[in-house]
Amino acid sequence: MARHFSRDLTIRQLRALAAVQQAGSVTSAAGRLHLTQPAVTLQIRNLQELAGLPLIQRTGDGMVLTDAGRSVLALTERVEAALLDCEQTLDMIAGRSGGRVSIGAVSTAKYFVPFAIAAFSRRFPKIDVSLRIGNREDIREALRGYDLDIAIMGRPPEDLQVEMRLLGKHPHVIIAASDHPLAARRKPVALAELAGEVFITREVGSGTRMLMQGFFQKNDLQPTIGMEMDSNETIKQAVIAGLGIAFISQHTVSHELADRRLVALKVPGLPLIRQWHAIRRADKVLLPPAEAMLDFLGKEGARYLPG
Repeated sequence: MARHFSRDLTIRQLRALAAVQQAGSVTSAAGRLHLTQPAVTLQIRNLQELAGLPLIQRTGDGMVLTDAGRSVLALTERVEAALLDCEQTLDMIAGRSGGRVSIGAVSTAKYFVPFAIAAFSRRFPKIDVSLRIGNREDIREALRGYDLDIAIMGRPPEDLQVEMRLLGKHPHVIIAASDHPLAARRKPVALAELAGEVFITREVGSGTRMLMQGFFQKNDLQPTIGMEMDSNETIKQAVIAGLGIAFISQHTVSHELADRRLVALKVPGLPLIRQWHAIRRADKVLLPPAEAMLDFLGKEGARYLPG
């Protein structure tokens, strides 16, 4: 095969050869390609010059490929398959037929984010959504490192320029077991009474822990910390077991409050309301699937928050 064959080869030449093989004549091939007969003849001639060998021969049954022509035809089929694969991949990335979205959510958001993703997936079944759950610092670091398309959290990292879509209110309460002495109170629990209670808390650095500390500092109280846990589920079970009370996201205990395994204490200043946001880095280019998810969360995310 002649030098520079692959460098100077064009897809038009390959398609002209394939059309001649399928049609049996240059005239019919020209009709298939919507070209003139001289144009197809020129493409075949240039291709043969690049190959350095005859690729077609005229017979009583029409134009047929030589051994060299069949070898080039096999190349044509592989090129067309690669082009089709590339086209389908680009369609998926662009969201025309699918794609991927990477979402990170702080652990407190795991009580509603999967339901929002499920609703999005029903609407866009060909888009794959990956969900990463972590503590506040894990998700902030992932957002800093461009690992995520979207982060679900309360406040973004202060050192990043971001775009935020409001999802809805995020209330925080103090919970106790249903048989706790304060749980039966009809009147509000005085803040001073909480100083004598043992609090089960999230780990240092978590958003909930920081919010709790801010609440007590504002009210000049120093809570007694009994245990630190990195899981809301463990905190709930510890409170139900009577090991203490807890400042916690109301969204994490909606079921337990509904069936009275836990009680939200009536405390002045509570529930403390924060906001849920869907956050993206302002300098990260989002492909259409991620843009669709961000729009979906901004418009419909609130309906999946726990009641």
